[in-house]
Amino acid sequence: MTDISLIDRLLDVIEEDIVPKTAAGVVHGDKLFGAAILRKSDRSLVIAETNHETENPLWHGEVHCLKRFYEMPKAERVDTKQAIFLATHEPCSLCLSAITWTGFDNFYYLFSHEDSRDSFAIPHDLKILKEVFTLEPGGYNAENAYWKSYSIRRLVRDLPGAERARLETRIAEIAATYDLLSSTYQSGKGDNDIPLN
Repeated sequence: MTDISLIDRLLDVIEEDIVPKTAAGVVHGDKLFGAAILRKSDRSLVIAETNHETENPLWHGEVHCLKRFYEMPKAERVDTKQAIFLATHEPCSLCLSAITWTGFDNFYYLFSHEDSRDSFAIPHDLKILKEVFTLEPGGYNAENAYWKSYSIRRLVRDLPGAERARLETRIAEIAATYDLLSSTYQSGKGDNDIPLN
């Protein structure tokens, strides 16, 4: 059964902790992908970050979040098996590998690869999966020996009517915010030197 309070908490983190960082980043030419790490025990935030590709093309939202996580003093970090990994967008092949190498047994995401391509005009995730790994959209193993992934939108679709409607409204409001962030990114991306704009 889907934990509605967890979905609400993940959406809170996106709205309150990731979006402000992403809004600052897209102004400088960074993409609109962000991530956060939460403790499973109480769902408290450990760290939230966003894309920093203008600094380094490898600093995708998820990878930059992990970089900053491992820069924290060890005493402040949580064991990754005791943590929830949250990505605003379905992780690309680079980020899937980073999540795997760092030992997380889960990740949640709001927007799919198709959303990244179709709604946000960032097609690289699907192109790389196809060209490098010969995988179709969604072709990677979403549940495997390392982790299980969860689409927040799919979890919401399986809820009873009233809760589903409330959360779908909330997600639509977040999507509208990301549409604005996408417009900011798209209008300024020509000024940066990221290889895959």
